[in-house]
Amino acid sequence: MRIRSKIWLEVDGNTVFGSGRKYLLEGISRYGSINKAAKDISISYRKALSYIQAMEDRLGLKLVERKTGGKNGGGANLTSEAKELLQRYEMLEDGVNEMLDRKFKEVFKKKLTRKIR
Repeated sequence: MRIRSKIWLEVDGNTVFGSGRKYLLEGISRYGSINKAAKDISISYRKALSYIQAMEDRLGLKLVERKTGGKNGGGANLTSEAKELLQRYEMLEDGVNEMLDRKFKEVFKKKLTRKIR
């Protein structure tokens, strides 16, 4: 048996960041492309753009620098603020998971027994 959890950040009751958006930003960092990052996590390019816009609006930060296509092609890069957001979110996830693991072991240290009638 394992414990699982999901963490997301909200601003005024609206989701601003969570694992899906984390994977999107990581993909943009990896591929240098919003479109490739969106495909990697199985969402549309349009959905990826809406996530980026919502994050930027709710946080009041520029997270992705976009370069339109053309002769040399387009691309996208994370801003230093986006990199810091990813780093802090991962620290939060790690800390919460450590606490959950400790509590889980404490609460479930004794094996459950099944009574059959």
